[in-house]
Amino acid sequence: MNGARRLSAQFYYWCESLMSNTERASLSLPIVNSNSKTLPTLPEQTFLPDSYRLPGGMRRGAEIDLSPRVVFIEVTNRCNLLCKTCPRTFFSREPLKSLSLDEFISIAEQFPGMRRALLHGIGEPLLNRELPKIIRYLKGRAVEVLLNSNGTLLTPERQKNLVESGLDSYRCSIDGASPETYAKIRGADLLDKLVQGLGGLVETKKRMEADHPAISIWCVATQENLQELPDLIRLAAKLDVGEVYLQRMTYFSQEPEAQYGMARQDEAIFGAHLDLQEEVVAECETLSAELGVGFLASGAREARSSLAAAREADFAPWQACMRPWTTAYVTANGNCLPCCISPFATSDYESLIMGNLFERPFSEIWNNSYYQDWRKDLLSDSPHKACAGCGVYWSL
Repeated sequence: MNGARRLSAQFYYWCESLMSNTERASLSLPIVNSNSKTLPTLPEQTFLPDSYRLPGGMRRGAEIDLSPRVVFIEVTNRCNLLCKTCPRTFFSREPLKSLSLDEFISIAEQFPGMRRALLHGIGEPLLNRELPKIIRYLKGRAVEVLLNSNGTLLTPERQKNLVESGLDSYRCSIDGASPETYAKIRGADLLDKLVQGLGGLVETKKRMEADHPAISIWCVATQENLQELPDLIRLAAKLDVGEVYLQRMTYFSQEPEAQYGMARQDEAIFGAHLDLQEEVVAECETLSAELGVGFLASGAREARSSLAAAREADFAPWQACMRPWTTAYVTANGNCLPCCISPFATSDYESLIMGNLFERPFSEIWNNSYYQDWRKDLLSDSPHKACAGCGVYWSL
């Protein structure tokens, strides 16, 4: 067993030891592909919500009978910011579009098994004026609804509409605790406005005596903002936001010549500057306990392990991914992509398009030749370049 495999196994059993019997029973078993090759069970898989998993006994192959249970739908690809880590700032990939309620419903009805909907992708969801109606439609189907937002458009009216809509989770992206760092990464000096709006959403929720949405802060950690993570936890405590999540930056790892803005390997923290990471994470853990603010990583993982879990490419961590079997991603223009990370992981956007469901039903796209080839490659040692960095340079 090499070091990467040993780390994975040790962490898996450590995590298991901290779980209740019910949680332990829900852990995914070692994954088996269609060729009966046993694949590694990685820590990422033990934390994923159940919707991302295949039912017991179902194997991953080129085709899949199960309809996606997790669906990302871009309600708009418009945005009011020019973030230096987002491809939208530097590339024009699709025409600008916001989905109407009727268009959204025509997409959503093609996913009868949908249990979890994420209304974001490349764009700011609050720019879609029909967002509250879209959320209410999904809640009428008993679907869990989440969205990531930059928080700069949280007017009192939007705060009230989000609470009334039944939204389950509002994730606010804040990539800097100081106005200077925030403006450098996000391309606009709007941190004060964001804080006012996010605090307003917390207070509106209290005033309306509502249980939802759950509100959290999400930060894409880079060399520029790593040392400000403790201040984000302090900010969360000040605003009465319950959780802060650390995300690792995704970038064109397989295409150094195409890296752009701040989405570059020399800005990434994954596997680099370990002493500084240790110092910052330790301070965040202490503050988390003192202030009662959860400090986690994407996938609901423990933040320390997320930063320390870089694996060697020959370990093939991408083979543990479940997304092309359980998850769908639909852009505002109807293009179906294999996962939410892929647009941030390669400049070859055309190679990510599995089909367009405004042109063909999703039922015809889900098992077409593009999807089948993608799944077969993902289970091999030579996946698409958008997958090759997953688990090596960022989380699965």
